[in-house]
Amino acid sequence: MLDLAEGTTVYLSCGATDLRKSYNGLAAIIKLKFHLDPYSRCMFVFCNRRRTSIKILQWDGSGFWILMKRLDRNAFHWLDTPDELRQVTLKEIHWLCDGLSLNPRGAFEEHHPKIIL
Repeated sequence: MLDLAEGTTVYLSCGATDLRKSYNGLAAIIKLKFHLDPYSRCMFVFCNRRRTSIKILQWDGSGFWILMKRLDRNAFHWLDTPDELRQVTLKEIHWLCDGLSLNPRGAFEEHHPKIIL
């Protein structure tokens, strides 16, 4: 089953990817270009050149899942540094899917307060 639990490692492939690629093509990019294991339980997120579609690839132990979103209007706020892989949180992926940037203005930063006894 697709793992959307908090704590899942998520990698964002910055720049453009040819999203005509399916399971094997995206897994090859992960292995050959980024030197990571596509069969890990990580999520790998890719975006097309026009920034109107994203694909998420994840191995669940018995097969690959592909989750895809295509926008009818506007574009995703995608990082434009080709050949870079960036580790992000699931919260940040939700922001991207909702049309926000990775650093939306006004968003609260996550922190862990000290407990004073």
